[in-house]
Amino acid sequence: MSLMPNSDRTPQSTAASSSNFPQAVGTTATPAFEINTSRQFTPWLASQNLSLVFTTYQAGKVFFIGLRQNGQLSVFERTFERCMGLYAHNSSLYMSSLYQLWRLENALEPGQIADGYDAVYVPQVGYITGDLDIHDVVLVEPPQPPKLRGDQQVEPQVPSLNNGELGGVVFVNTLFSCLATISETKSFVPFWKPPFISKLAAEDRCHLNGLAMRDGQPRYVTAVSQSDVADGWRDKRKDGGCVVDISTNQAIGTGLSMPHSPRWYNDKLWLLNSGRGEFGYLDLERGVFEAVAFCPGYLRGLSFCGDFAVVGISKPRHNKTFSGLALDEQLQAKQAQARCGLLVIDLRSGDIVHSLRIEGVVEELYDVQVLPGVRQPMAIGLKTDEIRRVISIGGG
Repeated sequence: MSLMPNSDRTPQSTAASSSNFPQAVGTTATPAFEINTSRQFTPWLASQNLSLVFTTYQAGKVFFIGLRQNGQLSVFERTFERCMGLYAHNSSLYMSSLYQLWRLENALEPGQIADGYDAVYVPQVGYITGDLDIHDVVLVEPPQPPKLRGDQQVEPQVPSLNNGELGGVVFVNTLFSCLATISETKSFVPFWKPPFISKLAAEDRCHLNGLAMRDGQPRYVTAVSQSDVADGWRDKRKDGGCVVDISTNQAIGTGLSMPHSPRWYNDKLWLLNSGRGEFGYLDLERGVFEAVAFCPGYLRGLSFCGDFAVVGISKPRHNKTFSGLALDEQLQAKQAQARCGLLVIDLRSGDIVHSLRIEGVVEELYDVQVLPGVRQPMAIGLKTDEIRRVISIGGG
């Protein structure tokens, strides 16, 4: 790969420049933007041999958090309008944005370093989907052969992709209340819809948002409600949330408050009970959510590494969508204020052991992914001409 010098790089310090961020409405000065970490956050990154990537649709930025060669924090950002869902797989990074779904590829070979960075993610493929309000994104593995039960074959119950050309990408199409795949000729192809949704309509009926994989296939989704009318979920924010097993079309967990980011990890279905500020898991036998940790913010984004979970927290917007939730009461009872940033939770104890806190113009995050084996990542954006000068040649 040929990489020319980068002319639009965020300063590599915990106090990042605000020059690339939009001005606050009604002000003439650009709000400050600053990242602060707990004392042991950078040593933790080093000990786990990983870096992090997270999105903020509010500011239209994707951030890469890693370590510079001297051990100090590396912060790198690029602009993608309303970027939300993330999915990291090998050298690929999938990301949704306002009306596109992107696949970025690490253009560096193993062991190659470019200007100190050991991963350079370059936009390689972008699908025009239209503004579908895409939330979670996953990459489906090739279908497994049917399992044997005695002398009989048991067909998998999870719907499978029919078109191998689609690359196995499945995303949550929140606007149309369904799961969907990409298309070479259309905006999207419906893949599955909840049993309580009577038709595909651009009405965001239940605010379907989260998608968890199990055994390489889509298996569980989260929704804010089971409503079947336009924007019906807004009346069910406090306790109308549910988890649906798409293999049975059954709601296996109910009574949740705006749940997000379900993830299958270590034989448990973890998720975020966002309206209550709770990280935990769903007891599949009892259909009960078990809270593991309270987090001071509106939770969205969940990823894992070893014995740790990494979650994203946001400051709730001061509007009807976020008002009146139990999270407000919890924060008041604990004499705390909502924060924006990342929290590292020890799964063995439920303790929040490390944190990254964001102050200033960025107040809301959506997704976070762990990049294992990557120390200092960066990405090429579309706002400058640098993408013209990054060229990679495939083997022949």
